[in-house]
Amino acid sequence: MYSPTDHEFMRRALALAQRALNHATPNPRVGCVIVRDGRILGEGYTQPPGSNHAEIEALLDARRNGNDLHGATAYVSLEPCSHFGRTPPCATALIEARVARVIAAVEDPNPQVAGRGLEMLRSAGIDVRCGLLRSDAIEMNVGFFARMNRGRPWVRMKIAASLDGKTALDNGVSQWITSEAARSDGHAWRARSCAILTGIGTVKLDNPQLNVRLVDTVRQPLKVLVDSRLEVDAEARLFDGAPTLVACARRDPMKEERLRDRGAALIELPNESGKVDLPALMRELARRGINEVLVEAGFKLNGSLVRTGLVDELLVYLAPLLIGEAQGMVHLPALSDLAHAQRLVFREVTQIGEDVRLLARWGGH
Repeated sequence: MYSPTDHEFMRRALALAQRALNHATPNPRVGCVIVRDGRILGEGYTQPPGSNHAEIEALLDARRNGNDLHGATAYVSLEPCSHFGRTPPCATALIEARVARVIAAVEDPNPQVAGRGLEMLRSAGIDVRCGLLRSDAIEMNVGFFARMNRGRPWVRMKIAASLDGKTALDNGVSQWITSEAARSDGHAWRARSCAILTGIGTVKLDNPQLNVRLVDTVRQPLKVLVDSRLEVDAEARLFDGAPTLVACARRDPMKEERLRDRGAALIELPNESGKVDLPALMRELARRGINEVLVEAGFKLNGSLVRTGLVDELLVYLAPLLIGEAQGMVHLPALSDLAHAQRLVFREVTQIGEDVRLLARWGGH
């Protein structure tokens, strides 16, 4: 059904989508290549929210180069949109450009699109195909698909640990277990995330900024603090710079006023135990357009998130150290049988400086 040339140009579209990795949110990262007779006429990728989508960028690029688009083929890493949002429908723009063929990697899971863009193109007499490099296209927008299909973001838990799985000494000291190279790599994962989530224990102990500093970025992710009893100090460095959302289980009007003065927003989400309702928090983040959440928390909150089934992926940096008795990665109840252990699948093992970076997912992902 698809030729080697089709694969080549779709891979190019996906490579272009990669350029939107850090700035597209809440939109998906999309690349588009317009081709005729084996020659690229124009190409583009998703611009920041409110600006052009990939197809519009590719059409503009082709026209700037003086290329006639009549009879061309458009390779798009996601179905062209069919609705008016902040920008007009891309399907309409392709129709008006009189392209002859559109090959999309995957249907858009957004209910406002969900096949309608492809149908618009077919109704206009355009040869439409969908499914080329589908899994790669979904992986490019794993958070967007998660938000659209299940109503909560993709949650990636970052952990820096010693070779024996310790994340901090018993006195809480954890800086620095991993190397500078690993820390810079971790900031690259921050940059692609829509939000960084932590707990009050980490803020009390480390007073982190939780922003992107060690790599270039065009925006700062939302900071999310889980703080059931609103114990956070209003002068904490967490509130410097990027906006912060504080999830609590009980409001404190005086504390809330001080936090608002620091630019923080509060949301009250209690569960039956008087803690923050973590599944409700994830649904709220999805409602706010958050596609990917990076968790950088202590072993207790890590354990709560894992036990609740909210974590999709582990991003673990292992340093060549042995620490001994100290804090672990994730607080989970003791097992009496290994058959009940949570099993994951390694997706990637990479050396980063002196350390090793592991990407692992639960079997169902």
